[in-house]
Amino acid sequence: MFFRRKQPTAPTFEDRLGVLSHARFEMVRQPDGRIQVRKNGCAAMISDGRPPRIERAGWMIGDRIAQLVDEGYQKFWDSGERQIPALASQLQALHAFEEDLRASLGLDSLYNTSLGTTNDVHNYDRVEGR
Repeated sequence: MFFRRKQPTAPTFEDRLGVLSHARFEMVRQPDGRIQVRKNGCAAMISDGRPPRIERAGWMIGDRIAQLVDEGYQKFWDSGERQIPALASQLQALHAFEEDLRASLGLDSLYNTSLGTTNDVHNYDRVEGR
């Protein structure tokens, strides 16, 4: 008779979390419904959505996720309480963590993020008064 193609099904958030556990990510559920994912000293907050959204990724300092900040001459980890210099090994670990997390969640890997570590905060400007 006729050949029918199976309809593609989008994996649920719980299915994606199952893939994360098989990839050896440590997961901690937060009271607000988000999930903190950890591996090799790095961590990220992910929230449910279609597709899941990675809200914040960074290095773990104590029990906080430190955000990567660029000061112009060096990158730092800013946890809100203190700021420490980012080492090259930590940046490489963060880059590998983000790539593994995106692949495990089934998200697209963008060209600019696959080139190296990116950061959201730049605390410098060469022109004064901006």
